[in-house]
Amino acid sequence: MPALQHLDLRMRAAIPHLLALCALLGTCAPQAKADAIADFYKGRTVTVVVSSSAGGGYDTLARALARFMGRHMPGPGGMTATNFLYNNADKDGSVIGLVQNNTPFEPLFGTKEARYDPVKFNWLGSPSSETAMVLIWHTVPVSSVADLKAREVAVGVSGANSTPAFFTRLLNATLGTNMKPVNGYPGQNDVLLAMERGELDGHPSAFFSSLRSTRPAWLRDKTAKAIVQYGLEKLAELNDVPFAPDLAASDDDRLLMQAAFAPLVLGRPFLAPPGIPVERLAALREAFAATMADPEFLAEGERIGLGLNAPRTGAQIQKVMERAYQSPPRVTDRLRQLNVP
Repeated sequence: MPALQHLDLRMRAAIPHLLALCALLGTCAPQAKADAIADFYKGRTVTVVVSSSAGGGYDTLARALARFMGRHMPGPGGMTATNFLYNNADKDGSVIGLVQNNTPFEPLFGTKEARYDPVKFNWLGSPSSETAMVLIWHTVPVSSVADLKAREVAVGVSGANSTPAFFTRLLNATLGTNMKPVNGYPGQNDVLLAMERGELDGHPSAFFSSLRSTRPAWLRDKTAKAIVQYGLEKLAELNDVPFAPDLAASDDDRLLMQAAFAPLVLGRPFLAPPGIPVERLAALREAFAATMADPEFLAEGERIGLGLNAPRTGAQIQKVMERAYQSPPRVTDRLRQLNVP
């Protein structure tokens, strides 16, 4: 399991942003309270906990956001990281997290190691929603879903309980694909490197945004082939790649896919621990939203291929969480069956 990454986000003096925050919210606190928020963040380093391995799309996004989010603040793998954020991180607004989008749904899947209630996290927002692909190396004789059904391919996953392993089982069960998960690859970047070395045939759930930031020429130059895509909706940039829900053989399979793909709607969500002061949560959410509209951040995101395609607010993510945890038992039961290796 990869070690947690901690990135520092230095807060700069920005009293005008605090005043703008008050105006936007329409609930401006007394100046003494506003000064207290500014005083708390002035000169303070906010720690960003990243749950994925170094060098991948999550890491790239966290580093880019850390460089820009500070100017909008008032004032000068997995479950391990999420458990830490929920149970052990400081609850004063000085720690925020970027978590992989599957981890908020682990309690829904009945994962005992998930010691957190996702509905109680303070969600800050997400810069995008994700589209995943089954990605196959160019020398492997698989170029269609029919080929993927007929030929066994070795795909890299971090472990049997990982998101790529879950999606492998889901697609094998609903589309009849013949993917064999190979454990031991902590993150997407590790799988892509193994594909280059010839150790693996492909990746069962490569994120389009990550691939664009870390291997921008792969699809263009046909170094790797996208066989099928899945997520909230079909991605325009992958217009010639089949959309998994369109291939479902039954309504039940389609409903299962919709529930299983819910984590992709979250994109790459940022959160804060539960229990932080309300006014600091408001400041963090407003700073995140301002960062998503920051022209320099957007330009940087375009330059390094972050895929800032559909920002979502903390309140929107909160609603996604609440809906997910109200799923019908029939859907939840089948999800849990697939979640067991």
